[in-house]
Amino acid sequence: MPSQTSAVLGALDPTSDRAVFRQIADQLREAIDKGRFKEGDKLPSETELVEHYGVSRMTVRNSLSVLQGEGLVVSEHGKGVFVRPRPPVRRLASDRFARRHRQQGKAAFTVEAEAAGSRPEVDSLEVKEERPSQDIATRLGGPRKVLARRRRYLLDGRPVEFAVSYIPLDLASGTPIAEPNPGPGGIYARLEELGHHLDHFDEEIRARMPSPQEIRTLRLAAGVPVIHLIRTAYDSEGRAVEVCDTVMAADAYVLSYQLPAT
Repeated sequence: MPSQTSAVLGALDPTSDRAVFRQIADQLREAIDKGRFKEGDKLPSETELVEHYGVSRMTVRNSLSVLQGEGLVVSEHGKGVFVRPRPPVRRLASDRFARRHRQQGKAAFTVEAEAAGSRPEVDSLEVKEERPSQDIATRLGGPRKVLARRRRYLLDGRPVEFAVSYIPLDLASGTPIAEPNPGPGGIYARLEELGHHLDHFDEEIRARMPSPQEIRTLRLAAGVPVIHLIRTAYDSEGRAVEVCDTVMAADAYVLSYQLPAT
């Protein structure tokens, strides 16, 4: 047994009523949380863990399954089990839609990616006219048709977010907003050019487990939840000009807020 593994992992507690496989999972989790195993590091092999703890291979596999279910590790066939990379993007709610970013020709996701030192990409883009759901129609004030813009966002090639923007058709039809690439600064810059000076955004955020489709779209590991965010943009006249329905991989984001104390 390699001495490094012995130094990182402790011994089982025979007096504990906690199942052995959970004790092993607890020790591995603690080692990950404390940085003894860093992102991308390979965990000790099943054979090494069997020898270290004196347990069966099935017990070790059950322990690793617990960590996989929590989204902490990922198994690569024929290679081993690795600590799952979790590069966080800091989403600063009070800054991400600042007008200065649009004036510089940058959409919010580009600003966040650059701050994280990552390479942003957008794919799976679809733009089409459709009838909104009752919820979207209510948020937008009752339009019968909207322009829906669907896209997936990636950081360094990894999918982290899927979003659908709904814009009233009377605002978007025949404008660059209806084009696959709406131009520098994104659709908010185009809305302001059309005279809809943005005044504020309302956001609703909740955490939940992903649907099977969301797991496939975002390539989520087992046990990783999503952040479901619905944002409504209002212009200076109080009109709702866009609703954005966004699903984010929860392990890819840190939501950061600055709140006034007065």
